[in-house]
Parts: sequence; structure tokens; C-alpha cells
Amino acid sequence: MRRGGNGFKRAKGGYTVGRTTATKIGFHGATPTAQRAGAAQAVATDAASVIVLANELRAALVEKGVIKGAA
Repeated sequence: MRRGGNGFKRAKGGYTVGRTTATKIGFHGATPTAQRAGAAQAVATDAASVIVLANELRAALVEKGVIKGAA
């Protein structure tokens, strides 16, 4: 991989994707977006917060194109 404005950087033992939290990335043709942040990503302490966290993780994976999210 070449180093430059493509968002990839050589790191010890591998590569990092995205230089900052504002760097937009996407997979499998998804529109690139910046890193998500929000209260839904807080530590899960009970069943309800586990569900909220699972839904947030799913939404982030769908947004990036890592999983399809629907049939």
C-alpha cells in the first residue's frame, strides 16, 4: 500500500485505517463516513443497555458497509 491521502498508514505490525476520527471510510461500496460517537456506545450495565449497544454496533457496521443489515 502506498502512503498518502488514502487514509492508510503503516504502523508497527500492520496498518491503521483512517488517520483521525474525522477520516471517512467505507467498505463494499458504502458511502464513506467518519467515526461514530455517542451515548449509545457507553458501557453496558444491564439488559436494556446491552440491547442499545448491540443496536448501535449493528448500525455502525451497516453504515460502513461491513454487514448488509437487511435481506
